[in-house]
Order: sequence, then C-alpha cells, then structure tokens
Amino acid sequence: MHNAAFAALGLNWRYLACEVHPDHLRAAIEGARAMGFAGLNLTVPHKLVALDLVDALDKSARKWGAVNTIRFEPAGVDGRARIRAVGFNTDAGAIVAALRGDLKLELRGAKVLLLGAGGAGRTAALRLAAEKVAELFLVNRTQSKAKAVAAEIKKQFPSVRVTPGYPAANVDLLLNATSLGLQPDDRLPLDKRHFSLNRARAVYDMIYRPAETALLQAARKAGCRTANGLGMLLHQGAKAFEIWTGKHAPLDVMRRALEENIHG
Repeated sequence: MHNAAFAALGLNWRYLACEVHPDHLRAAIEGARAMGFAGLNLTVPHKLVALDLVDALDKSARKWGAVNTIRFEPAGVDGRARIRAVGFNTDAGAIVAALRGDLKLELRGAKVLLLGAGGAGRTAALRLAAEKVAELFLVNRTQSKAKAVAAEIKKQFPSVRVTPGYPAANVDLLLNATSLGLQPDDRLPLDKRHFSLNRARAVYDMIYRPAETALLQAARKAGCRTANGLGMLLHQGAKAFEIWTGKHAPLDVMRRALEENIHG
C-alpha cells in the first residue's frame, strides 16, 4: 500500500520489509538512521521494546504505551545537526476508524467484548475506553493479563465499567485481538460455552489474512455484521504515511493495493 501511494503521489520513495530479531532491534534502528531512512514501521514483538530505543515519544506513543511507527527527523544539539528517532502509535486511531468505517458502529455507550489482552488487545482496550464505551469485557487466555489491563482502564477511565470475563447479556461488538484464526486449524478465539455469537450485533477480527476467519464465518452465519482487519491495517498505514511524508495519504489507492495483494 505504501509503494502504491508513493507512486500515486510521484514520490521517489520505497517501502521495504525487513525481518529483525528482537535482540538486534536497537542496531536495526541505528542502521536505518545512519542510512537516511525517513522512518520505520514496527510490528510484534517490537512495539513495546521500541519505547526505550527512540530519542523521543510523540503523545500518541506515550498515551497508548507502544511504538509502531518511527520518524527520523533533524534535531539541533549544541549547534550541531543530528537525526533523532521519534516514536508514534498509529494503531489506536486506526482501530476506531476501522470500526466506524467498516461496521458503522458508534462506540460511545457501546458494550464490547474484547478477546485478547496482549499488545494489540491492550491498545484496543485503552482506545475503546477513551471513546467512552459503556461496558468493556476482557477475555484472555491468561486471566492475570486481563485483570491487569482492567485495572489500568479503571485508573485512567473510571467512568468505563470494565470486567475481566464474559458478559451475561448481549453486546454491541465482539472484537478479536488474538492471533487465533491465522491458521486454518485454529480453534475459535472464544468459548462458546460462555458466549454465543448470536448475542453480538457486530464482530470485528483484527486478522486480515485469511479474509474470512472461522470466527467471522461463524459470526456471519449467526447474523452478525462482520469485518476483518484490513481497515485497521489501512488506517494505521495511512497515518504513518502522513507522518513520514507530510502529505495526505491517498486512501483509495492504498486500500485497492491492499485488497489486490492480500485478498487477490
């Protein structure tokens, strides 16, 4: 999507994918800085580690506690020009944009069941709380993680009712922030003994490949509105594009490139 956007705007830029071991993340960031990169995207498991590896944190990274985008920019120190690495978070805003755009969902006052309390789940939980959802139910394989995120939300957003565990009543949204569904033989990310999909108005799965996970297929059959993670991928990428280039991201071009390359 980035290379398609660069081409559409006539920018002589190139987006490259590089696999970096966590032990070498600091060296990779320094190498990119030395080679004149405009910036970087980081995915798991680098987003939390990078908080301590950049020179400064944008308010988005400070607020949501993770870095998925780095911009290299000039900074004057002692009269000398140097390049500093600034960390941003574009994931949190992308979650809201995707839910509103793909599911036409109003988050304020909504009841949400969130599956997963890891990096993506924690960011989603905090962002949903900031949108003033009425109730948030957190389910995670390790219950202590769900409880830790719930405590964090209660401290930052005391008006939001947050409960570790499944709801007893219906919800407006079920959001999957786990990796279950990436593989064809994965089990469903929820326990159907505790929650039935016909009790959710809409289901959003952060996974975008395959286009329809087993969860989304089951949700569609249960009559739920459904959407996959393509919209979130698009919006976090578009915001990163604007951070690096200072130009408005061509969303239609980027979405078309994603759909063609990911879903064929």
